[in-house]
Amino acid sequence: MTPGQHSASGDSADGTVDPASSSSRASRRRKPQEEPQGLWPKVKEVLLVIVYALIIAFLVKTFLVRGFYIPSGSMENTLQLNDRIFVNVAGNYFKDPDRGDIVVFKDSQHWIPENQNPASTNPVREALSFVGVLPDSSQNYLIKRVIGKGGDHVSCCSSDGKVQVNGKSIDESSYLYPDAKPSDFPFDVTVPDGEYFVMGDHRNASADSRYHIAEGNEFVKNKDIEGRAFTIAWPISRWTWLSTPDDVFGDIPSPEASHSGQ
Repeated sequence: MTPGQHSASGDSADGTVDPASSSSRASRRRKPQEEPQGLWPKVKEVLLVIVYALIIAFLVKTFLVRGFYIPSGSMENTLQLNDRIFVNVAGNYFKDPDRGDIVVFKDSQHWIPENQNPASTNPVREALSFVGVLPDSSQNYLIKRVIGKGGDHVSCCSSDGKVQVNGKSIDESSYLYPDAKPSDFPFDVTVPDGEYFVMGDHRNASADSRYHIAEGNEFVKNKDIEGRAFTIAWPISRWTWLSTPDDVFGDIPSPEASHSGQ
């Protein structure tokens, strides 16, 4: 090789480019892009999407909205057997349940007989219900309407056969089951602070607060309230908002006014 002449890999001594060498170099540059990635990255991506979706569903169910399945007819005709409803969980952080609200609460006082609790459940369905993908169909929750809250005096029946709250008779015809009486037997209670007296809309098919007075556990504690039911989500033909009947409970006197004889 004479001075002033340089030889680079792939080039000929006279400075011309070797086509074979150039092609080989280009092939090496393209090689990483042409290599197949395999199946695992795609599977990993799908798994991550599923995990993220489950986490979001769990957070929504825990802090915002939760689905429930209606397993009995105690709230007919407002709620039907097998309805799927949504409950406003977030509302509990800002406002306590009020008279007329339909609430879901945990059965911490064992109102449900043990023989009604299934001995075994579908573990897959139970897991999906836990993360919020499916509505909760467990037997550990009940749904009723709030009739009295802390301090209220609730009794039945008045001279015209109605439930009274703080001495005022309430007209429940807008939601009571057709031909059902407000109550088939008398009762008289004062609701402790932070607790609720609840009843089903289908009064003669609802083992609600009235049936547990003798046991001393007739009131639902605020800490057991899961949230207020605000819509029927399924079946589609029954989709509707569940509103509080303000016309029934709107002018109930305060407990203080009732006790003072006003």
